[in-house]
Amino acid sequence: MPEKRGDYPADLRIDCPEQSDKLTTLFRILTVLPIFLILILLVNTGYQETTEGKQVQFLGTIGIVFLPTVLMILFRRKYPRWWFDWNLNLTKFATRICSYLLLLRDEYPSTDEDQAVFIDLPYPDAANDLNQWMPLIKWFLAIPHYIVLAFLWVAVLFCAILAWFAILFTGRFPREIHEFVVGVMRWSLRVDAYAYLLTTDRYPPFALQ
Repeated sequence: MPEKRGDYPADLRIDCPEQSDKLTTLFRILTVLPIFLILILLVNTGYQETTEGKQVQFLGTIGIVFLPTVLMILFRRKYPRWWFDWNLNLTKFATRICSYLLLLRDEYPSTDEDQAVFIDLPYPDAANDLNQWMPLIKWFLAIPHYIVLAFLWVAVLFCAILAWFAILFTGRFPREIHEFVVGVMRWSLRVDAYAYLLTTDRYPPFALQ
């Protein structure tokens, strides 16, 4: 794990490859489907009911442990370590898949190894560093970030299309585009750390770096 480059308690770095694989890039939208299906099963709780509406079969899990964490911080001033570890590892897994889909890396996303996608998200001291009432309003305070990020992610999609053509013709992902896309992902991670992962009370900066 590399050292953090900033002082905000959430950071992301994705190494830019010197060369990108043209063949896997051409079919990336297809090759990502199996691992993306696994992610869907991890973050969504599905169920099936019989015609009588009595029997229920669960197909997935609960995704990010959010509401229980809110209640635990609110009433107990605690953030259980295994909840944090689950949230962190699920975030890392989703980020690896996102980086693969956006052509930032060619390695097929691992379910448990960091590969070349590094997330720095320290475990919080809930009793001393987190205000027990803040989880109730963080989602609201983060609304300005949601608005800006909505436009930035539209730009990311266009950048991914440009990068797709660039890789097919040159075999390289343009470094400037790579830095921009990673910057948007870093910004999103910091907002998630603040509003949903609940690992910090520091308001995220409006910055890509």
